[in-house]
Amino acid sequence: MTSFPELYWTFFKIGCFTFGGGYAILPILERELIRKKGWATMDEVMDYYTIAQVTPGVIAINVSTFIGYKMKGIAGGIVSTLAFISPSSVIITLIATFLSSYQDMPIVRHAFGGIRIAVCALILDTVIKMIRGFYRDVTALILFVIALGLSVVFSPSPAFVVIGAGIAGFVLYRGRGDAPDAGSGHNDAEQGGGASGGETGGEGGA
Repeated sequence: MTSFPELYWTFFKIGCFTFGGGYAILPILERELIRKKGWATMDEVMDYYTIAQVTPGVIAINVSTFIGYKMKGIAGGIVSTLAFISPSSVIITLIATFLSSYQDMPIVRHAFGGIRIAVCALILDTVIKMIRGFYRDVTALILFVIALGLSVVFSPSPAFVVIGAGIAGFVLYRGRGDAPDAGSGHNDAEQGGGASGGETGGEGGA
């Protein structure tokens, strides 16, 4: 049974390494919540991401709230949210206090440059994992190309893109029962690697 201290500590650790926003932390959520804790599946996390995309607030915080609510109800949602934002609140306060004095130092600029590269790598890893779940589905690929094209050409609000894709998915997949699972490709890869490999990867938590 998950306790509130365990819930708080887990999301506090995740919050300490939240660089680059909600998509960049998906590998950390996968390691901590899916492989190590078993609190959610990849499909559930992808569903939370989808809901968080069209609800007000920061995606990463919304996902933390959803998972905390799943584990311990309303109180769990509050605890996980507070735990997640605690490290960033302290870090942002410190940065705001000292950054103006040190932001022009070469070592600081180079450090931020390295962080940006790492964040891009984490986001790319997330994109690859999400594409694995539907690359065999022609309908899903068509929706992906259309959504990507609209985003690149017209730069609409992400909420409109997600809602439009949701409506299209409902119309196209209704009655078929074969809508693609966001994490199915990843789950297949995990099963192919064996349970022991998943446990080994999960033990390297933050």
